[in-house]
Amino acid sequence: MAISLTPPGETPPAEGCISEAHVERADGGIWEHPVFWAMVVMLGSAVVAGYFIARVFGFT
Repeated sequence: MAISLTPPGETPPAEGCISEAHVERADGGIWEHPVFWAMVVMLGSAVVAGYFIARVFGFT
């Protein structure tokens, strides 16, 4: 096992964090919310399913 030259509990100089805090983007509104897109997909699926159900029962 290698001998550590840094005292326990201290971060070695080569392993320190050199990054800066990132600036958060502004909220993209409704276009970035997954619930909105899930509802669009569910509504589209219901419309297509409704069309085929109407065809089966002779409404179209």
